[in-house]
Amino acid sequence: MPNKKRLIEEFIELVKIDSLTGKEKNMAQLLLKKLEELGFEVTIDDAGKFAGGETGNVIATLKGNRPGKKLLFTAHMDTVEPGIGINPIIDEEKQIIKSDGTTILGSDDKAGIAAILEAMRTLKEKNISHSDIQVVFSIWEEQGLLGARYLDYSKIDADYIYVFDMDGSPGRIITRASAQDKITVKIIGKAAHAGLHPEKGVSALIVASHAIENMNLLRIDDETTANLGMITGGTGTNSVMSELTIHGEARSLDEKKLNKQTNHMVDCFKEAADKYGADIEIDVSRVYDVVNIDDNDEIVKLAEKAFANLGIETYTDSTGGGSDVNVYAGKGYKAVNLAIGMTNAHSVNEFIKIEDLYNSSRVILEIIKEG
Repeated sequence: MPNKKRLIEEFIELVKIDSLTGKEKNMAQLLLKKLEELGFEVTIDDAGKFAGGETGNVIATLKGNRPGKKLLFTAHMDTVEPGIGINPIIDEEKQIIKSDGTTILGSDDKAGIAAILEAMRTLKEKNISHSDIQVVFSIWEEQGLLGARYLDYSKIDADYIYVFDMDGSPGRIITRASAQDKITVKIIGKAAHAGLHPEKGVSALIVASHAIENMNLLRIDDETTANLGMITGGTGTNSVMSELTIHGEARSLDEKKLNKQTNHMVDCFKEAADKYGADIEIDVSRVYDVVNIDDNDEIVKLAEKAFANLGIETYTDSTGGGSDVNVYAGKGYKAVNLAIGMTNAHSVNEFIKIEDLYNSSRVILEIIKEG
């Protein structure tokens, strides 16, 4: 069994290391050392050069001593703001670890890292037989999944990938996750003095308003969402707004529905621009792909068996959020995301139950034993 005291101490150690997105170098170097001490062959790839960060992904391989499924366990190193100077607090009464209220805690996703490390340490200490194992600690997950996108896949050899990066208690298995389209729209109207000759101008704001008025947004159906989250433009109140840029997104668990929603949003902008005589520039990019694993797939059954061995109830679920699992799925790998217990992530109220952290490490060992 994992050493709970050691697991907690290592989690505390990890969250105290600043590792905002793009600034994960210190974390990567520490994890490289830890994995090497556990007998892994470890390398850091060049993903950081493509993403624009300080370091790449940590990729570790441990050759098996028996046949079986080749398993990859992964979590991401980066955290969101406010994430500098994290001061974790152990609440003995509630049996949770929380932030001091001034920063996030960083259980997203250092709980995943700690659980994986403790499982690997226990594996070696107990001489547990295992098939080939890989561990990936990725960079830049929080801002576009760039670590997974630029991962050196020539070094990856896995039948099943288990991502530990989901809220909810252990037992929740994410088999379906939304794809996302990023939509950037630049509307180019015509400037004019707002007090003297406003009729000579073409307001980019009015064009945008017309488009948005006719656009289906927010919750579209039980599988699809859409949002316009950022709008910038204008030079002053005395000028008709000549240019405006909008950043938005659409997500869906169904690729056809996603394509339909994205096309709808694009058409609304085009029709509004035509109506008012404005020019328009639209860029649409698929940020990540759909995850859709059958509940009866062996990767799911293996996880369910591992949880059952521990007496933990399991269920499959879907999410509208993206994670590294979306990238792995898009690359053709069988991958699922397992809940690790993070609660109120991305907020100063973040915490994790100690038992959830412990059970996550336990289930990794059970997956290895059953794999």
